[in-house]
Amino acid sequence: MPNHVSGKALNDSFWADIPTLTLGLVRAQDNSLFLGPLELLRFGPARVTRTSVQWPIEGGLLARAPGGHLRIEALYGRLVDSVEGYQPRLPRALYILAQLPIHHLWTRLHLLRVRGRQPVPGRPSDPARRLAAAAIDVGLCVALAALMRRRRRIPLLFGVAAGYHVACWSVSGRTLGGAVMKQRVVAVDGSGLSASQALLRLASLPIAAVLRRNVHDVVAGTDVVDD
Repeated sequence: MPNHVSGKALNDSFWADIPTLTLGLVRAQDNSLFLGPLELLRFGPARVTRTSVQWPIEGGLLARAPGGHLRIEALYGRLVDSVEGYQPRLPRALYILAQLPIHHLWTRLHLLRVRGRQPVPGRPSDPARRLAAAAIDVGLCVALAALMRRRRRIPLLFGVAAGYHVACWSVSGRTLGGAVMKQRVVAVDGSGLSASQALLRLASLPIAAVLRRNVHDVVAGTDVVDD
């Protein structure tokens, strides 16, 4: 986090980002999160300090019982989100597989938006070199799909491309094309991508191709920098 952020700003940005990052599916009303008519989570009044905000969890469809809290704070130059004492309604295994990854992705995107895209995490890679790296990666995925010699090659190609890109971006930020062109994908704060963040970036690529803009980087909170 390059700049100071107040507890009040953290409180305001949290509620403002809910409809934006859920494409309007979830709305905030009276300290509660709603999906249509369903109250997903209900929070108590916020406790705002100079550098943090904390909400008690009081109920909702996703909570088995009231208890615990959600906290966001600026701590030693970082933004930290924590949930303590929360009792999910879902069984633990299902919660870990279904609800928790969504919470992690939303929170990460929200905190990256609060941080902002400036200063940039490195020297932005030249668009021509980005295109060259993408061409190398496409060629590699086509070759891998062809080697598997299956009839349904188009679905196979999409599967290979998805697995390849998500794995490379989330492990090192570098695909083969990125390594050749000496560039890597990072979050806007310079950290590595989570697997869900990498998947979101990949899913947004068709929109970026149609609009001829780096929409996928805006959506996923990422950037491509020289390595």
